[in-house]
Amino acid sequence: MNLDWIYTAISWILLRWHDLWDLIIPDRAVLGTNWSWILSIVFLVVTLRVILFPLFVKQIKSQRAMQALQPKMKELQEKYKDDKEQLQAKMMELYRTEKANPLMGCLPMFLQVPVFLGLFWILRRLDPGRTDANITLYGWTAEQFHDASVAQLFTAPISATFGSSAEELAVLGANGTVVKIIAGVLVLAMMATTFLTTRQMIMKTGRAEDPQQAMIQKLMLYGIPLSLLVSGAIFPIGVVIYWVTNNLFSLAQQQWVLRKYPPPPTAKKTTGAGKSAPAGKAKNGKAQPAKAGLLGRKAPVQPEPKPVNKALAPKPGAKPVRPNQKRGSTKRKG
Repeated sequence: MNLDWIYTAISWILLRWHDLWDLIIPDRAVLGTNWSWILSIVFLVVTLRVILFPLFVKQIKSQRAMQALQPKMKELQEKYKDDKEQLQAKMMELYRTEKANPLMGCLPMFLQVPVFLGLFWILRRLDPGRTDANITLYGWTAEQFHDASVAQLFTAPISATFGSSAEELAVLGANGTVVKIIAGVLVLAMMATTFLTTRQMIMKTGRAEDPQQAMIQKLMLYGIPLSLLVSGAIFPIGVVIYWVTNNLFSLAQQQWVLRKYPPPPTAKKTTGAGKSAPAGKAKNGKAQPAKAGLLGRKAPVQPEPKPVNKALAPKPGAKPVRPNQKRGSTKRKG
């Protein structure tokens, strides 16, 4: 598969940003760093994330839709557990009915893979000793190629890796110890930000209840950062800068999107406000005596006594009056 068009597109964005920053910041090392090239990589990330932002919003909505379908998916899995073909058909029908796309959740990540590979290949090509015609591939001029080949981050070349050999470091004119320290710190930052980005997404969208999806979430949360400990050793420093910047941008972008489009409210569990207080405890937290035989049941409500009108109450020492006897109702016998 010919990926030259991807390399050309990535190079074009990178070089345009470098031209801009070269006008603002002179292309000379400050603190052992060529900031115009470092900022070009940073703003390459910004450009791509702005382009992919609409897909990122769709990714969030798709993941929430899949979470909302978990109960129905469980019912289908239980109902058609012995018929895989029927289960697959019913699942696809459920996705169509609810307008949920399980692939949309991974699409933005898949679209960034060619960009990452393109930058990886471009930075791996950088070599200040090269003079062949290939240095002008993908829209680069010979001057831009040589400037990028000697570009550094705190004296570590952006094309060097943690695992660069002594011969490769000699060609780049780099100190092996400095390269390992800078690359090692960046790789650890890459692992940490990858973990935080994944964790933020899982915590905001909810943990999966389905065992398979829960296992995938754990694999993404812990497996990918750990794998970067090994693969990060072959990534050029410029690529690791791209990855860390991309993760930091993702953390900020996810936080904004998740606040702008909060997840739908879920049914809250009933708390003590909706339950009767247990026997032996009052609602205000003070202990109350519990009656035997009434544990687990509500105490019967006693009617409040009616207030007595003191004006109508009999005076002390007066004879009782029958309620049905009326005054003057007894006739005198004549």
